[in-house]
Amino acid sequence: MKKILLVISISCYNLVITSCKKSSEMFTKPEEPCKKSILNVDYSKMSCVPAGYVVLGSNRPSIDEDTGKVVHDTFPEHQVYLTSYWIDQYEVTYGEYQECVKAGICSFAKPNYQGFSDPMQPMVGVNWYQAHEYCRWKGKRLPTEAEWEKGARGEKGEIFPWGNEPADCQKAVIKENEKTGCGVGTTWKIGSKGAFRYNLYDMAGNAWEWVHDWYAENYEICGMDCLSHQPKGPCQGEMECYSKRKIVKGGSWWWKGEYAQGYNRRAHFPKNQPFHHFGFRCAVDGE
Repeated sequence: MKKILLVISISCYNLVITSCKKSSEMFTKPEEPCKKSILNVDYSKMSCVPAGYVVLGSNRPSIDEDTGKVVHDTFPEHQVYLTSYWIDQYEVTYGEYQECVKAGICSFAKPNYQGFSDPMQPMVGVNWYQAHEYCRWKGKRLPTEAEWEKGARGEKGEIFPWGNEPADCQKAVIKENEKTGCGVGTTWKIGSKGAFRYNLYDMAGNAWEWVHDWYAENYEICGMDCLSHQPKGPCQGEMECYSKRKIVKGGSWWWKGEYAQGYNRRAHFPKNQPFHHFGFRCAVDGE
């Protein structure tokens, strides 16, 4: 799905569990630290995101470039509670994924372009199932959309990992002045642009990232699977679902900065057909 942002405001959605009017009540619960409870997980390059309320979604509509139609797939802005969790500080690299292939666990995948196979570049060209099997190999899982979005936007739901200032090549690997990859034309090595909140890198730009959730046309249509606390998306994230597409987040080297907004969503088929250069990172429960 190709989209650009329309700067149009819609009033707060008043049917969700926690009304937007209650923003002053969001942060009354003390944050809880993460526990390192899984023995075979390497936590050294993961960040703890404490438990607490978070603002997700947006009331701003977008336009699908292919159809020219206005879409509301980020609607409504809403608040949910998430328990603590760990999330990878970096996108999974090409080198790391190929280690999983060599171990006989992950199925073969590679980028279709030249210049994307440095061991320290993000692994791109995987489908959702391959990202899922890699995370399981590491004793982890894909983050839910809500977890990924909190990592990118923080508790207050700011637009980008650094705040509300627009994305540029000082902060993220994006398309700027019609030059992809900040003029390089490819992804950059992970962490090249520095870390922002929760010490996470490349949560905006570099590579689109698969998350666990199935896609719904918006959170209202998804209903309680998306609007309740600790959401996992349609079908509660089960492997089989009425939805046919998964979600990728974060924008990439190929897209302008508005696509890297933390609430932006892109839908694609989990088998990655037609082929796109999507990447991923992993997460694990913190309770």
